[in-house]
Amino acid sequence: MSVIVFGPTGGVASVAAITAQEHSAQVHLAMRDTKKEIPGLSLEREQEGRFERVQADLTSPESVAAAVKSSGAKRAFTYLAFGTSDHMRGTFAAMKSAGIEFVVFLSSYTVAGEPKDVPPADLIPYVHAQVEVTLDEIYGPENYVALRPGGFATNLLRFKKGIQAGEVKIWAPGFQFDCITSNDIGRVGGTILVHGPKNSQKKVYLYGPNLIAQGDAILAIGKAIGKDVTLLTIDEKEAFEEYIASGVPGPLATYMVQKSAKTSNGLTERACYDIGVRNVELYTGKSSTKFEDWVETNKTLFLRD
Repeated sequence: MSVIVFGPTGGVASVAAITAQEHSAQVHLAMRDTKKEIPGLSLEREQEGRFERVQADLTSPESVAAAVKSSGAKRAFTYLAFGTSDHMRGTFAAMKSAGIEFVVFLSSYTVAGEPKDVPPADLIPYVHAQVEVTLDEIYGPENYVALRPGGFATNLLRFKKGIQAGEVKIWAPGFQFDCITSNDIGRVGGTILVHGPKNSQKKVYLYGPNLIAQGDAILAIGKAIGKDVTLLTIDEKEAFEEYIASGVPGPLATYMVQKSAKTSNGLTERACYDIGVRNVELYTGKSSTKFEDWVETNKTLFLRD
């Protein structure tokens, strides 16, 4: 089987690509810059295995069509490409016309229920939902799967400098998330890419096994790397200004601040939570990674500049 994975330099897509190859697929690595390093994939393994790099940009339907045609792939793994004004309609139309028959799309747990029902005011779920709507219209619900993972453990990297300094300014320390790992998401995605979904699932929720308050998560990371960390709670205005300073657009910054304030206690905010935890084992044969295990394995991410 020949598959194409878009964005393999990312943490999730790189694992999806490697997993697909482990399931005996010929994997085409579709990249804007074909010279970039792919996490977890050494040059030796890439040369020895069933991997081939192709140039493509998800915001350019022409390049996507060319990559798919040259690869001969029938299945694609992809993610949300910001910068398209049509919710990736042109991109997916190009994929289909070039020969892609089945798509695995990295969506978000914030899309709960039917994508068409998500209001524009809910910025993060809305942009993902609109891509799902596009896939429904171009491929039909039977020919794609939307992965809907929870809060990424790697989101905690935005607190790295503060953890290293021993003092973290934080808004809504009680905000809870499940810390799903990129590795777990990618392994599920790569498996579905090759073998398709199980139990007729078309919206595959994925979660870490436990919810943890982000303040507690920061303290746990500090302990793991030998840092005594103090949490300084900031107000909404300061939180908004921090998002703006980091390059987040104003409307999205407002949404993030308000959303985290309203969802300090999180199970009710997570659709199909128990199913999402079990799905990791369903597709990979291994339980969802515990937060403390992820921290221990990834301590160096918080130590290096």
